[in-house]
Amino acid sequence: MSRVGPRLKIIRRLGIQLPGLTAKDAERRPYPPGQHGQSTARRRKVSLYRLRLEAKQALRFYYGISENQLRRTYAMAKTRPGRTGDVMLAMLEARLDNVVFRLGFARTIPAARQLVVHGHVYVNGSRVDRPGYRLRTGEMIKLDPRMAENPHVQEQLQRGPQVKLPGWLAKTDDAPLEGRMIAPPTRESVPFACNDAAIVEYYAR
Repeated sequence: MSRVGPRLKIIRRLGIQLPGLTAKDAERRPYPPGQHGQSTARRRKVSLYRLRLEAKQALRFYYGISENQLRRTYAMAKTRPGRTGDVMLAMLEARLDNVVFRLGFARTIPAARQLVVHGHVYVNGSRVDRPGYRLRTGEMIKLDPRMAENPHVQEQLQRGPQVKLPGWLAKTDDAPLEGRMIAPPTRESVPFACNDAAIVEYYAR
C-alpha cells in the first residue's frame, strides 16, 4: 500500500480535490495544513519542477501506487499508440481497485482496494486479489454474493457511486453487485484535475 499518512492533510498539501480518497471535505480548509498554512498558500512561488513533482505525487496518491509502479506504467504507455499522458491515465483507470470504486461498490478507493485484497471480488467468475489487475473491455466484475449482507456494502449500494459512473463502465440492472467494462477508459473520465503533461515532462527529463 503506497498511500501513507492522513489522506485529508495530503490532499490539502497538494491543493487538489481527489474524490474517493476520504469522506472528509477539504474545501472547508482549502490551504496547506500546519500553523502557517494560510500564509504559505498566499505567498509561496511554485517552480516548474515543483509543479511537475506535485502533479506526479497527486497521481500516485490517488491511485495508491508506488514510484516504481508509476514509472513502469509510464514506460508501457510510451510504447503504445496515442498520446502518452492519455494512455497512462487510461491504464491507471482500468485498475481493478479503481473500477470497484467507480462502480459504487465501495465508498473510497482504499476501501475498494481492501475488498479486492481480501478476495471479495471476481473477474469473469474467477477470484482476483490483485488491486493492480488491469481490466480489459468486456470483462465482468462481481462482488462475492455474501457481501450483500455486509452493512458497509449495503450502505454504499444505497448511496450509489461517489463520482459519476463513467461511460466505459456499466452496472447490471438486476444484479446490484455486478458491473462490466464495456469500453476502454478515456482521459475525460478521470474525476480530478490531472496535469498529465507535467507528469510526462517529469519522467522525460
